[in-house]
Amino acid sequence: MKDFITFIDQNKAEVLNQVIEHIELTLISLFFASIVGIGLGIFIAGRKKSAQVFISFVNIIQTIPSLALLGFLIPLMGIGMVPAITALFLYALLPIVRNTFAGITEVDTAVMEAGIAMGLQKHQLLLKVQIPLALPYIMAGIRTASVINVGVATLSAFIAAGGLGKFILQGIQLNNSNMILAGAIPASLLALLFDAVLGLIQKSQLKTIKRVLIGSVILLIGYFAFKLINSTSFTTDAESKRMKGGFPSEFIYREDGLQGLLKAYDFKLDYVEMEIGLMYQALKQGEVDIISGFSTDGRIKGYDLTILRDDKNYFPPYEAAPMLRKDILLKYPELKAVFQKLAGGISTDAMTEMNFKVDEEKRLPKDVAKDFLLKQGLIGKEPSEGQKYSGLIKVGSKAFTENYILAHIFQLMIEHHTQLKVEMKIGFGGTKLLMDAMKNDEIDLYPEYTGTALLLMLDPISAQKSTLLNSPQKVYDYVNEQSQIQFGFEWMPSLGFNNTFAMLIREEDAKRYNLGNLSDFSDFIKQP
Repeated sequence: MKDFITFIDQNKAEVLNQVIEHIELTLISLFFASIVGIGLGIFIAGRKKSAQVFISFVNIIQTIPSLALLGFLIPLMGIGMVPAITALFLYALLPIVRNTFAGITEVDTAVMEAGIAMGLQKHQLLLKVQIPLALPYIMAGIRTASVINVGVATLSAFIAAGGLGKFILQGIQLNNSNMILAGAIPASLLALLFDAVLGLIQKSQLKTIKRVLIGSVILLIGYFAFKLINSTSFTTDAESKRMKGGFPSEFIYREDGLQGLLKAYDFKLDYVEMEIGLMYQALKQGEVDIISGFSTDGRIKGYDLTILRDDKNYFPPYEAAPMLRKDILLKYPELKAVFQKLAGGISTDAMTEMNFKVDEEKRLPKDVAKDFLLKQGLIGKEPSEGQKYSGLIKVGSKAFTENYILAHIFQLMIEHHTQLKVEMKIGFGGTKLLMDAMKNDEIDLYPEYTGTALLLMLDPISAQKSTLLNSPQKVYDYVNEQSQIQFGFEWMPSLGFNNTFAMLIREEDAKRYNLGNLSDFSDFIKQP
């Protein structure tokens, strides 16, 4: 707790900024969702036969995974607050529409008949009878939507829209619990605060609610006017205005990532934080101009991208290898022989081709892994369905294509060459989550990279680091030794390819500006 408080104190300005961004995203989307949702709820309340069609539509929107919806919106709206607010608006519709519809239709028939007997017209019945009586239902829907939006808004960080999700995303990728808590705790408190404030409004009289609505409209108009005025004042820094980067949190903050790269090549760059998968799409759509990828990524070919050569050898080696818990090796020593068969057996070209087949040809990772192993003669016929297994191995992976493929390669090799059954637990959000799962015996092995282990898991002192990074073998030997000492994890032989970081730009830009390496890029963006 003391470390967390210290972290908050040292980063209070950034915490406050992210809280403000989170409130902006939530309130703006909630305001528009309330206007549209209440209007739609009232509209379908008078058309009960078609009401189910509308409710089914907003139900379908609610079932779309949040990150998938953000990905769909990037080609239409780019990155930043606009697609994030749009997604939040869509997610907030369901509880508001449904509660408004229920509130209006549940008004007692006798009350409606009394209003008609008093001479009230249809619109007067709506404004003076139905809406006031349905108000508790409507406010309950808005309260539910506000809590949903506070939670979903944390995903806005994946598309550079800001909010408290930035700290959560960074913390997961950087193995920093304080960062995760710095995003999660304020987000939870905001959800409780919004619910409490809306609860007080719900208990107020109709006149008070009207005043709140009018005040909200005035504040929203003022907010957009302020944003419009400020958007006209932009930087004229020649070093940063010509290109914009999009990078995942892990690359931005890790020691061998962006900040060190900018120093090594002596240039400045405006950039936004993004989720890895959406980052490629943003580059293709022209929302950003340079991203950090991986040298074996299949999307390089699929998206017509160019790797800027690391002519100063800044990035350390990232040799891929299976990492296992030592107790599992002691229990099932036959696993060593299995992974020895894979040693050096996957070339960079082969891995790139497999990634391409999944990313661009939309094949399943397991099918691509199986085809590769069959082609290499590493597996034969399928294990018989009635086979009795002597144990269970839990294989994990990170949430990107290459790790999925490698995890399935491990599964197929183990099940074809041993009497062990494999349970797949793939798609972990970062190194920290996988490390915790390994420590807690929730997984037994997963594909890891020597550079990641060196800089995120083991953190050697600077003197050691400078001597290690010149030799891939020294890095491998060091991380294997220290992983065993510090965590009880053992590395199997390297798979044969080095998936180091790669700085990627569009091929058309590389040709237009004659950019072949990172030094060329540095010189280009420093031009007046």
